[in-house]
Amino acid sequence: MFKKIMAPVDLAHKDRLEKALKCTGDLAKHYGAEVIFVGVTTSTPSSTAHTPEEYGKKLDAFAKEQGDAYGITASGDSLVSHDPSSDIDDILLKAVSDTGADLVVMASHVPNIMDYVWPSNGGKIAEHAKCSVMVVRT
Repeated sequence: MFKKIMAPVDLAHKDRLEKALKCTGDLAKHYGAEVIFVGVTTSTPSSTAHTPEEYGKKLDAFAKEQGDAYGITASGDSLVSHDPSSDIDDILLKAVSDTGADLVVMASHVPNIMDYVWPSNGGKIAEHAKCSVMVVRT
């Protein structure tokens, strides 16, 4: 049913992604799908990585760990943004198209009052992506 799953990840908060990662791994294994872990970083140093190249290596290592843990084919796709907090939705929507994903599995928080003012990333991706989107509550 699914052949390519895109899973957006924030390496700075990977400890909060456990449910979404398990869901991603289980679905990929069940359908024999490839997983592409997409991460967005800046060109300036951050607490996660000093350079986009370092971030890419960390994302590739993360993808390998996930692939080994679930027995799936997984890779990383590191994208660079000047301001990830404001660009993230547009970058992820473009990545859905660029990767050819037919399913997106992403973590999201429990909705709160602010979601009526600013929609969540998961909500925006689900609304605009041209493929199936599974939003996993953390």
